[in-house]
Amino acid sequence: MKRGSDNNNPPPRSAIKPGTAVWVIEKKNYGTTNYKQGIVKDILSSVANHPRGIKVRLDDGTIGRVQWLVE
Repeated sequence: MKRGSDNNNPPPRSAIKPGTAVWVIEKKNYGTTNYKQGIVKDILSSVANHPRGIKVRLDDGTIGRVQWLVE
């Protein structure tokens, strides 16, 4: 799934738990539609909300900011 642009209203930290399936954007891909789907291993952001999305580490080691939860 490729969405048109970064989510202007990414999910809050409270909606993200280890094991949650998400779409993330990696820093190197900001401004593109190169999103990656994965399972959250660790939550790296300590804040409740972040304008670019909560930073997480996926099971495969990818670090990115959550744009959407997988429905």
